[in-house]
Amino acid sequence: MAPRTETREPLPTVTEDTLLNEAMQCPTDRPLDTRPLAEERAFAFWQKDIPERYWRLDAPQIIARIAAARRRLGSRCVVLGHHYQREDIIQFADVRGDSFKLAQWASRQPQAEFIVFCGVHFMAESADILSQPRQKVVLPNMSAGCSMADMADPEDVYACWDELAEAGITDVVPVTYINSAASLKAFCGRNGGIVCTSSNAPRVLDWAFQRGPRPNDRSNTPKVLFFPDQHLGRNTGLKRGVALDEMPVWDYTLPYGSLGGNALEQLERSRVILWKGHCSVHLRFSPEQIEKARREHPGITVIVHPECRREVVRAADLDGSTEFIAKTIAEAPSGSKFAVGTEINLVSRLARENPDKLVFCLDPVVCPCSTMYRIHPAYLCWALEELAEGRIVNQVELDDDTRRDARIALERMLAVK
Repeated sequence: MAPRTETREPLPTVTEDTLLNEAMQCPTDRPLDTRPLAEERAFAFWQKDIPERYWRLDAPQIIARIAAARRRLGSRCVVLGHHYQREDIIQFADVRGDSFKLAQWASRQPQAEFIVFCGVHFMAESADILSQPRQKVVLPNMSAGCSMADMADPEDVYACWDELAEAGITDVVPVTYINSAASLKAFCGRNGGIVCTSSNAPRVLDWAFQRGPRPNDRSNTPKVLFFPDQHLGRNTGLKRGVALDEMPVWDYTLPYGSLGGNALEQLERSRVILWKGHCSVHLRFSPEQIEKARREHPGITVIVHPECRREVVRAADLDGSTEFIAKTIAEAPSGSKFAVGTEINLVSRLARENPDKLVFCLDPVVCPCSTMYRIHPAYLCWALEELAEGRIVNQVELDDDTRRDARIALERMLAVK
């Protein structure tokens, strides 16, 4: 009898539109547990050149193989896990945290030749910027990106910068959120700008406002061009007393010469020019969800990420970075109650780690960050086994000029007190 051959349906063609749609969608039935890569409905949108032998590995097989690869690599390799990673990735992480904390930590591990970053592309770039020359940064799945970061295409930002200069608005300090491409961090480094995180954005804004007006600037008002997340920029500006009508939004989708959809006079009197970008996960939270949480749980503390809309941050009790949210809940007294507005993997983890407290997500829909979700354990297994065999896959490596200029912007941020 001839051997039986297995017929598989071909993976669908992936276009730019399908990638964007997959990044923005939030299916209600997406599981948070491990299943074979071939059974992931969104696998067609992910990096597909992973060898087929990894497609059908189940959780026990993956766990055993990752453990074996890590034993072979020993201290030569560290695995970083971002807060938003699925639990079946966090279990392998040497340390977890936000993107900047992880990149800093890895750079201080001189014995680590390989930094395997379980996060998204801009995070791996930040690790490469801060890493030591001998260290190599690996991203298990190269299609793990960030839809917010993608909304600030470098060419669009450069065009905005040129339009402002042509309009006589030159007193502008570029401030990029760390959730952005390394080329934009380098752009800030070259143009007197700076990087911010969600925790230090208010201090960074103070730093930018203190740069002072430049000669021959027709507006004579120091300004910040803040990208890519308009909501973090707006919430930060409000905390620093900037009025809403002093924070116009630059619509990068409009043609060159449109001034981002703003009148020249509006830009001249502005203090913070906001980029039209957002986080699709944090945009899901609403004041109505907060009202419902307060009705059903009197006395509850509502804590949200500052990437949420202004109305949500205003209705909440507290807002802050992922590190701030985790620390606040961990240090709260037993019996405390929290409704949290951020990504579900972190919220679920905080609930498990604080069983003496009530911790739940404001959004009832299971909504993981779909691009972060692309770091499936099979990809981590593949990357680690290749490293153990002496082969590097998916290395994230910047050119020297980009790394140098981006580091300038990051060092300015670190110097802000």
